[in-house]
Amino acid sequence: MRRTIGCLVLTFCFASLSLAQDTPQAYIGARIIPIVGVEIPGGVLIIHQGKIVAVGPARSTSVPAGAQRHDVKGRVMMPGLVDTHSHIGGVEGADSTAPIQPDVRVLDSINVRSPGIQKAQAGGITTANIMPGSGHLLSGQTLYLKLRDGSIIDDLLIRDAQGTIAGGLKMANGTNSRKAPPFPGTRAKSAALVREQYVKAQEYREKIRRANGDREKMPERDLRMESLVEVLEGKRTVHHHTHRHDDVLTAIRLAKEFGFRIVLQHVSEAWKVAPEIAASGFPVSLIVLDSPGGKLEAMDVSNRNGAVLEKAGVLTGFHTDDSVTDSRHFLRSAAFAVRDGMSREKALEALTIAGAKMLELQNRLGSLEAGKEADFILLSGDPLSVYTKVLETYVEGKKVFDRSDPKDLLFATGGYGASRGDELHLDGFDEEGE
Repeated sequence: MRRTIGCLVLTFCFASLSLAQDTPQAYIGARIIPIVGVEIPGGVLIIHQGKIVAVGPARSTSVPAGAQRHDVKGRVMMPGLVDTHSHIGGVEGADSTAPIQPDVRVLDSINVRSPGIQKAQAGGITTANIMPGSGHLLSGQTLYLKLRDGSIIDDLLIRDAQGTIAGGLKMANGTNSRKAPPFPGTRAKSAALVREQYVKAQEYREKIRRANGDREKMPERDLRMESLVEVLEGKRTVHHHTHRHDDVLTAIRLAKEFGFRIVLQHVSEAWKVAPEIAASGFPVSLIVLDSPGGKLEAMDVSNRNGAVLEKAGVLTGFHTDDSVTDSRHFLRSAAFAVRDGMSREKALEALTIAGAKMLELQNRLGSLEAGKEADFILLSGDPLSVYTKVLETYVEGKKVFDRSDPKDLLFATGGYGASRGDELHLDGFDEEGE
């Protein structure tokens, strides 16, 4: 009987979600931070079928007849946060057999039932670039995910208009990948190994071009080279772990030599080479720490990086590198950067639209604008205040986190191991799913 009742409740929940998507939803009275444009006190956000229909002041934004109204006075609303570098979901990448493994896909290793996904929702993160680790020169293909509630990886995938799964490629340099053979022992050898593989990828691509569709002349299929060719052709962005100023310049040098797109990740010593980064035209995704230390090559990390890069004109975002920064505390990255000189405007952009640009998703998310996907969060106060809490998180118009729900509150406030890794996020059910 209990299971029968549970099934009926589950059916009702999904029916309610479907009805909510079919009925326009109007969120009225919040202080809206749209990111693009000025803040709107007492604003209105209207969504329908997962998309933003309108956003603006109450006096000039009409609510459609029949829309379901939500009173959010006293709250602050802003776009869902974009984490450009995360390791949630128990993700795994390359193994110890080689330093460069571009054929490895994190698609095949992410556990979407991991509590890390829901803890990220509790932090207001709605989009994340899930990456393998940095112990290799190239550790595999990354995956851009929408943090929807889901039971399999397909439920969280982001696809383009052609149905291609969105993602990049993870590379690294510095001390992490310097180990005993077959790994390189020096920085110079690290760069040499990378150059060698991209030269091979150029040759592989040329063989395909010369074959001109003739299957008899096509080279033997090589999954490693296929991934690198996607990088060379601009179909896949490299997300490059790098800390020390000389490593940063090496990453830029390789990207320029082979003509691929790159996002510089971490960049602890960005303040030392900001003009060079600006001249490269490449964006930076910063790690902002509240307790620096732990790695010798990051000893000169500075929370002034955001301000320095802003002044230099570099597109700058933030990331958690979860669990380096707990996803639930992502807003603090902007607060620390502002405290050290970054403007409020650029710090909030760094949490949202800047990250969307780095993932080439800026036409779909990262700001509250008509036509974009309805990813947004409701806050108890100003996003830069230490006292502010994420109250609700929405992905494409569906609520995925509600602090007033006891289960969600556990994800928001619980310590390590506060929730089971295989528990499906469904309101109204006990631990047994009954």
